[in-house]
Amino acid sequence: MSIDLETAARVAKLARIRVDEDALPALAQEFNTILGFIEQLGEVDVEGVEPMTSVTPMRLKRRADEVTAGGMQERILSNAPDAREGFFAVPKVVE
Repeated sequence: MSIDLETAARVAKLARIRVDEDALPALAQEFNTILGFIEQLGEVDVEGVEPMTSVTPMRLKRRADEVTAGGMQERILSNAPDAREGFFAVPKVVE
């Protein structure tokens, strides 16, 4: 796939980037370089390779998902800078 000047200008407009007319050829070339690298990555054989979520092989700590009865309204509202009638009180933001 090759990016021409018209496509480069359209991508710049969609990204809301102002690009001068004389800079469009360089931008199109940069896009073509990036797309070439992506095509090169597509040629790599990844059969049998497990996807990575981190560069270090560690598992995240997990806790049991337990349903609780709640009943901690006072404890939770004790952290609020302003609580009224059992709720968090916040400033009005809509006129």
